[in-house]
Amino acid sequence: MIKKESFFLVFVAIGVFFASLGYGFLPSLTMPFLYDIEVTNTNLLNILRAISGLYIALVTFWILGAYNSNLQLPALWSLTIFMTGIALGRVASILIDGLPSPIFIFYLFIEIISGLIGYALLKKKL
Repeated sequence: MIKKESFFLVFVAIGVFFASLGYGFLPSLTMPFLYDIEVTNTNLLNILRAISGLYIALVTFWILGAYNSNLQLPALWSLTIFMTGIALGRVASILIDGLPSPIFIFYLFIEIISGLIGYALLKKKL
């Protein structure tokens, strides 16, 4: 039977992996389509691909943590910090910049829920 911590790590990893593809795989096509953002220069491409690489590195760690009990606690910590950090950044942007497109509000909701679930799983393990 799969543990809920492992399921959670894999489930979130899959979602973040697909988000990473939006940033790093053909961003000149995906960014305008998904977010109405035009990718106009090499510097922006570099930033997007770097973010994609960071996401894929974390996804890899979360998958390893799902299947290796020695890495599970650090993987849960990193996932929880990642989701909480992104959510806080989005909240700051809403307060400073105003409301973004509905898709980003949806992402905020998912990030808050993921951060809370991660925290609950950590609290249970500690």
